[in-house]
Amino acid sequence: MFVNIIDSYRYVVAICDKELIGKKFEQDNLQLDIKESFYKGEEKTSEETRSIMKSLRIEDATFNIVGKRSIELAIETGIINKDGVKTIADIPFSLVLL
Repeated sequence: MFVNIIDSYRYVVAICDKELIGKKFEQDNLQLDIKESFYKGEEKTSEETRSIMKSLRIEDATFNIVGKRSIELAIETGIINKDGVKTIADIPFSLVLL
């Protein structure tokens, strides 16, 4: 997975399954564009990503999470619940403001 932490007035944390980087998905009038410039940060293991999620969930952070493995990990760590997950072209994603 890729994790990109952007430090602005609050942390913006972009987490994405590696194989989705640079791809665009469309369904009806919806579009999911997984741009490298936003999502491609450092490649991390699931355990490293879990640790980052846990530490930044106590901060004033926004999470942008895309992909099956990334979403499952976010659910496991309590960042999101299943009701907060949407899909476009069978690609799950969630935007979370803590």
